[in-house]
Amino acid sequence: MRTRKRPRRMEVRLKKEVLGVNFDDLTREEAAQAGAALLAEDKFHYVVTPNPEFILAAEKDREFLQVLNGADLALADGIGVIYSAKIQGTPLKGRVTGIAFAEDMLTCLNGQGGRLYLLGAKPGVAEEAGRRILERYPNITLCGAQDGYFKDEEAVLLKVAAARPDLLFVCLGAPKQEKWMARWGKHTGARLAIGLGGALDVFAGKVERAPESWQKLGLEWAYRLKKEPQRAGRMAKLPLVLVKAAGRRVKKS
Repeated sequence: MRTRKRPRRMEVRLKKEVLGVNFDDLTREEAAQAGAALLAEDKFHYVVTPNPEFILAAEKDREFLQVLNGADLALADGIGVIYSAKIQGTPLKGRVTGIAFAEDMLTCLNGQGGRLYLLGAKPGVAEEAGRRILERYPNITLCGAQDGYFKDEEAVLLKVAAARPDLLFVCLGAPKQEKWMARWGKHTGARLAIGLGGALDVFAGKVERAPESWQKLGLEWAYRLKKEPQRAGRMAKLPLVLVKAAGRRVKKS
């Protein structure tokens, strides 16, 4: 992969600020093109996929906000972000979920015969996710997998770096995964790292993804709530973000 021809990089990416967090205003196809360009460069990049919970957390955590706004690519993962952007008068082209972007990057990596490392989730989940990923993307080399239950960050860093990945999925939950990428990412040797929360559980088949019809309507959150009612407290943050966006719009007018 290291000698592969680089795809043409997008010249301009428009950023739009939503309640303090800067998002790239991209469609899924445009995000895939931008990600492929980053993956082709011989230096480290990281991608964040903020949802309403991220926005609220970043209001109280300045370091987290700086990490989000320092990302090479920030994609709106969550219909609440899309609604908030529209309400405050800075509409985004659409939602690009972390899972969708990850799948697009796997497709890209598969075409290049690149190396993938999976970091996060409970013991055994990353390995199962890797096995299933290789079934779908057989040209990828799974160069390592590590669960998220570790205390020695430097030891994990050395393990990742020794594996020489091109693409790194960091699934430690927010804000830990974003801060980990910002602090350690450039030392991993990876070209592209993506913070993906619970994505490994999805890839491993531990969590069922919403049917496509629900996804198209932006109702994945409702499907997950139906399957996991214990998430009700987290889902309650969605209307709070919308209220804040409305308040921002009123102040501007």
